[in-house]
Amino acid sequence: MDLASGNQADQRTLLALARRAVERAAHGQPLAADVPASLSAWLRSPLASFVTLTSGGALRGCIGGLYATDPLVEDVQLHAYAAAREDPRFPPVRPEELAALQIEVSVLSAPQPLAYQDPDDLLRRLRPGVDGVIVQSGWKRATFLPQVWEKVPAPEVFLELLCEKAALAPDAWRTGRIEILTYQVEQFEESAPPSFLT
Repeated sequence: MDLASGNQADQRTLLALARRAVERAAHGQPLAADVPASLSAWLRSPLASFVTLTSGGALRGCIGGLYATDPLVEDVQLHAYAAAREDPRFPPVRPEELAALQIEVSVLSAPQPLAYQDPDDLLRRLRPGVDGVIVQSGWKRATFLPQVWEKVPAPEVFLELLCEKAALAPDAWRTGRIEILTYQVEQFEESAPPSFLT
């Protein structure tokens, strides 16, 4: 895994900035990405992230990117704002929902193609609970973060649902005509909605 870890202070900074972005989104304010004066090398590094919002344990929004284009400190804020406003599965977050929202950040390693011989070999090579998985065929692509394994622990079902998410046939992973990539994440979440950073 080529993913350098952030320390707890970096994680708290990202969670606080993500919450501020979600609050701006909920109040209909434009995103003005905050860049604290003192940043670690990790926060300045171009890294990809996903931001997941939950309420009462239920998904309320999740947006991210698979490939790094911006410094992590900016990437997280962009995706937090988008998770609150632009996830097509949900209406935009409303101000009255903010207190109950929980924010989770996943920082991704660079996706790597997974070589395999046949469907059985693919199932053996996947690491439930460790690997995020991407399926792609032409312009169709979808991913599940490693956290999805908690809800879908059977690799066959995991791959079928992922293919469906990519608008492919559920058994497309058995045909060998799709590309499989994997990545890992560093995941952290709020212990409680924070009082904001000063």
